[in-house]
Amino acid sequence: MTGRTHELKVDKTTIGRVEDNTFQIAEASISSHHCEILLRGNDVVLHDLNSTNGTFIGSEKVTEIVLKPNQVFRLGQVEIRLETDAPGAPARKQLDQTLVMQRGVSLNDLEQGARVGGFDTKGSGFSKKDNKVNMIFWVVAGVVGLIIIGVLLYGLTIAGKGPR
Repeated sequence: MTGRTHELKVDKTTIGRVEDNTFQIAEASISSHHCEILLRGNDVVLHDLNSTNGTFIGSEKVTEIVLKPNQVFRLGQVEIRLETDAPGAPARKQLDQTLVMQRGVSLNDLEQGARVGGFDTKGSGFSKKDNKVNMIFWVVAGVVGLIIIGVLLYGLTIAGKGPR
């Protein structure tokens, strides 16, 4: 992805792994809807969308920040640089130099389901979740089903006796 660019033409540009984003980055450390770039007057604002692996300026995790020209920010394991056409110009900015950092996940690791890298997976979207809501639903559905069957059988036995 090195050298890939995207011109910011609209007030809101979404960045993420899935196709419905304005700027799609198909990389495992990028969330489905990772962040958005907002054009507010002369400012270019980076806003994280509660991404799993975070949005960083250097080593600092950010939720929203005004970007400076040529500033590098990181989404998961992908570094991006904001470039402007001219110094101080509010004209359209570009995302440039998208690259996957060396500590990425190999295809073999993905196929084997191995967890690699330094990300904390506790409580993240990638950890296995227990499905208590589904279990409760099926228990309640079973009880309601048994009650309906019991009412039907009772109705049939009453109807079977008939008037005398």
